[in-house]
Amino acid sequence: MIQVTILRDSENIYRGIELNGHAGYDEEGHDIVCAAVSALTINAVNSVEAFTDDVFSGEAAEDGGFLTFRLTEHVSTGSKLLMDSLVLGLQNIRDEYGAQYINIRFKEV
Repeated sequence: MIQVTILRDSENIYRGIELNGHAGYDEEGHDIVCAAVSALTINAVNSVEAFTDDVFSGEAAEDGGFLTFRLTEHVSTGSKLLMDSLVLGLQNIRDEYGAQYINIRFKEV
């Protein structure tokens, strides 16, 4: 199961994400849940970097299965939209494929 922790502040602004694990939906290389979660998350991180000037930190395991991303200073309107979109996409994957493959929780930071 993919454990997703969405980090948000006291104003409900998403400040980051932590991912850990694999969905186990199908055999390795055919797991469409893992592929979808990876594509959404990596695209969101790359988009924040490419389209905003926001400062962030991040780390990912080379073999997959682990990623952290945190906006460390002011969160621009662009990053807010990208993070909102990421969370919506992850929730849609969970709703479509089931909570047994992706668990999402929210943590105030």
